[in-house]
Amino acid sequence: MWESLLEIDRELLKLLNNSFLNNLPEFWEFITHPERSIPIFLFFSFLLYKQYNKPMSYYLIVCLPVIAGITLFITNLVKNAVERLRPSNEPVLLDSILISQRPENFSFWSGHSAVSFAVTFFVYLMLFGPTKNHFLKLLFLWPILFALSRIMVGVHYPADVIVGAIAGSILGCLGYKLALYYTRKSKTITHRQ
Repeated sequence: MWESLLEIDRELLKLLNNSFLNNLPEFWEFITHPERSIPIFLFFSFLLYKQYNKPMSYYLIVCLPVIAGITLFITNLVKNAVERLRPSNEPVLLDSILISQRPENFSFWSGHSAVSFAVTFFVYLMLFGPTKNHFLKLLFLWPILFALSRIMVGVHYPADVIVGAIAGSILGCLGYKLALYYTRKSKTITHRQ
C-alpha cells in the first residue's frame, strides 16, 4: 500500500509539473525564491500594525519571524528524520519532469509550504478575529502559489507540499493561540480605537 501511495505521488507530480500550469517556468522560478516573499512579510506586518495598538502590533510583528523560524526548525528535523529524496535527485524522474533547481537536502515536507502557511494562518487569524473580513482569505494566494512553485520547479512531490501546508497551518494556529494567551494574560489592549 505504501508503495502505491508513493507511485500516486510520483504520477501526480508528473501530471502537475508537465501541465499547462508550467507553461511559464520563469513565473514559477521567480515565485519560488524565499527572498521574493519579503514584501509579503512587510505587507503582513503593516496589516498587523494597522489593526492593533503599538505594543501589541510590535509583539505580533516579532511573532512573524519567530513562527517562521520555529516552523523551519521543525521542518528540518522532519526532513532529516524521513530522508526522502527530492524529485530533482531521483534518477527515475529526471527525464519525465521539468527541473529548474537541484537542492541537495531532503524533500519531506516542504519548508516553503510549511513556513508560508504558518505565517499566513497566524496573520489571517489575528486579523479575522477582530474584523470578520472574509476578503482576508485572499492572503492565502501567496502560500498556495509559493507551495505550488515547488512542484513546478521539480523539487517537491505533491505530498511534500500538502503535508507542509497542513503542518504549517497547525503551527500558525498554535502561534495564534499563544498570542491570544499572552494578550489575555498581560491584559494588553489589542485593537486600535
